[in-house]
Amino acid sequence: MSAHGPVLPVWTCGGCGGPWPCATRRRELKAEYEDAPMSLALYMGAQLVRATADLSWAPAGALHRRFLGWLR
Repeated sequence: MSAHGPVLPVWTCGGCGGPWPCATRRRELKAEYEDAPMSLALYMGAQLVRATADLSWAPAGALHRRFLGWLR
């Protein structure tokens, strides 16, 4: 289990305090889902949906980039 999990409802990283998913967690997730990139995309899409409820003030485009933009 990673120390870089989200601190809810503010969606900061429990390990480094940055916006979740932080760079470390992104690397961990890419390694964890190396053979299943579509599953990673679905997981991160679900996290995006959860985060939009908590971060309703944040611009949708910024949240999309934060949760899904790095998956390419």
